Amino acid sequence: MKPGFVDVTDPPTPPGLDRATIAIGNFDGVHRGHQAVIAQVIRLAAADGAPAAALTFEPHPSDYFAGRPVVFRLTPAQEKVRQLRALGLDGVVTLTFDAALAGLGAEAFVTEVLVRRLNIGGAVVGADFQFGKNRSGSTEYLQDAGERHGFKVTVLEKVAPKDELVPLSSSAIRTALESGALAGATAALGRPYAVEGKVQMGQQLGRQLGVPTANVALPSTNRLAFGVYVVRVYIEGRRYGGVASFGVRPSVDNGPPLLETHILNYRGDLYGETIRVEFVAWLRAEAKFATLDALKTEMGRDIARAKAMLGD
Repeated sequence: MKPGFVDVTDPPTPPGLDRATIAIGNFDGVHRGHQAVIAQVIRLAAADGAPAAALTFEPHPSDYFAGRPVVFRLTPAQEKVRQLRALGLDGVVTLTFDAALAGLGAEAFVTEVLVRRLNIGGAVVGADFQFGKNRSGSTEYLQDAGERHGFKVTVLEKVAPKDELVPLSSSAIRTALESGALAGATAALGRPYAVEGKVQMGQQLGRQLGVPTANVALPSTNRLAFGVYVVRVYIEGRRYGGVASFGVRPSVDNGPPLLETHILNYRGDLYGETIRVEFVAWLRAEAKFATLDALKTEMGRDIARAKAMLGD
């Protein structure tokens, strides 16, 4: 019998994942390409009667080497684990990417991490997988190491379906979101792009205009295109439709980027609460209006279009 789901960070040996078949990668976004890899891991593990797991790293290696957050994360750490878990894995192992891990050579990574700490039964990686200090380890090296240390290695070719709006890669999805190509990003992710954050006090201008909003400051690395979106909002497990504006409010103050969400059919105080916002459709780019009345009129149009799209 397979174990219950295991989510561990920097374990000596993960409980319940002995001799697991493990997908190795960063998996930011857990997009459809990643999903295909995980599906293969689950099939291979089932054939061997072994647990199926993923091995990932936090912080993102690019953030570590830059010394600060620089990556526009599609799925922060907890969201990444949540999405991986939803695919049916038995566990996720998250290693802290620090100086010690970054300094491991390819052979040391195999012996110290995969063999000694994880007691791996099988590794599944993409064709472009590299590992170890200065990316000294290749898929060929890993396959040779697997033969020497007694674990299977499966190398998967990159998933590249025809007629995709956006290639199935984390970097391509980030680019799509940055340019407002939300439909393509959604297709590549296999689900709507989403963010979570704590509602903060704003200027209450929306309330004065008759369109109250829940305001969330996104991480400075978030480069979602400034604009107005149709969204769905999750509050304590309940789902609502909504309209969200992300940008600097050129008609008001040109301030720091802020996500302002008008939640349809919701009444209540959300200050300090954490909400989840899923981006369903792109409505328009952020614009500067000559008067607040003109802004209010356009907001009314945005809400009407959102209601029509959502069917709410």
